[in-house]
Amino acid sequence: MNIARLPPYVPVLAATTAAQALVSLAMLTPAAIAPAIAAGLGQPASMIGWWISFGYGGAMVTSLIGGNAVRRLGATRSTQIGLTLAALGAGAMAMGSLSLAVAAALLIGLGYGMTNPAASHLLAKTTSAKRRNLVFSLKQTGVPLGGTMAGLIAPRLTQTWDWPVALVAVVLACLGLAAGLETMRRSWDTDRDPKARLSGNPFLGLALIWSNPRLKALSWTGFAYAAVQLSVSSFAVTMLVTELSWSLVQAGILLSALQVAGVVGRIVIGSAADRFFGGVPTLVGLGLVTAMLAMATGTLSAQWPTIWVFAVLIPFGAAALGWNGVYLAELAHAAEPAQIPRITGASLFFTYGGVLVGPPCFAALHDVVGSYTLTYALSAMPALAGAAILIWSSRRDRPI
Repeated sequence: MNIARLPPYVPVLAATTAAQALVSLAMLTPAAIAPAIAAGLGQPASMIGWWISFGYGGAMVTSLIGGNAVRRLGATRSTQIGLTLAALGAGAMAMGSLSLAVAAALLIGLGYGMTNPAASHLLAKTTSAKRRNLVFSLKQTGVPLGGTMAGLIAPRLTQTWDWPVALVAVVLACLGLAAGLETMRRSWDTDRDPKARLSGNPFLGLALIWSNPRLKALSWTGFAYAAVQLSVSSFAVTMLVTELSWSLVQAGILLSALQVAGVVGRIVIGSAADRFFGGVPTLVGLGLVTAMLAMATGTLSAQWPTIWVFAVLIPFGAAALGWNGVYLAELAHAAEPAQIPRITGASLFFTYGGVLVGPPCFAALHDVVGSYTLTYALSAMPALAGAAILIWSSRRDRPI
């Protein structure tokens, strides 16, 4: 196939989706083998919530400076840096030290936060408005694709050799894609400004969001939905192993299926938003459906047949993981073209804040109520809050 004859967004979409998948793989691999890592480090399995929180704390930092990096270095170079940071973090995690595990979370998070502003910049300049929600949703399938790879590969590598081997595989994958992107960098980064300041005001994007009701409502909703999304990905394996008596490999298969549901869900949801509902109504509906399925998860027990556990968790994954592409597309639609990387990064500061708060709150709630399933039921609250923010904002004099 002649790449030159493809629509401009196709190779960009392929590259940005692959990068998103690999940084997500780096972030979610520890969750997929959390019981094994926890045993190796002498920690409780619920510690994965805190690890994820540290990771997204790092992502908050680079999401604020990502817009400046894209302008100065180029979107492709920023993506390469993100992949390299994720590889360094996975390598540090594989060393088997608790102190290095904290540093690993921060490094992976720093890399994760670099990729979305860069991807939004590349996709916005190559994608037409009529397919915006679908293309951005396709790119965001990289997150559940990364989770799928984590669920399918990491437990098997752990069972066959040991958990550090699974992390070494992540290192090699991230570095391989970073090297491969070098062939595209010159043609994709022609709009970079070598004179732009990397040290520009990192809070300018936050100020732009705070002054725009539409962007502010979307950002707070992203905060709420992200808190639920990462709790689904982070604690599913631990819940299945410790409360439903599944094996680690069985739980990994369900985690992968859940992530596949997220892939399919993002594509279907993005297409539906473009063709039928629009971005904001779609986001509201996803919040309501997520809340209902979170409450249904609260009823799971070891006596449930496997097929019924799948019947609850798979649509839960599709809904809880399906909102990101529509959200990013709405951000790009609401921002001036030159401000898309800055607005995206600043709004993702809210989203990563939800991740920073969500898993630790989930872990703390579990310690109080003593049940992962019941804690999942309580996660309906932030999903309902996010939907309510959009509904309330849409009824104001300045609807979003």
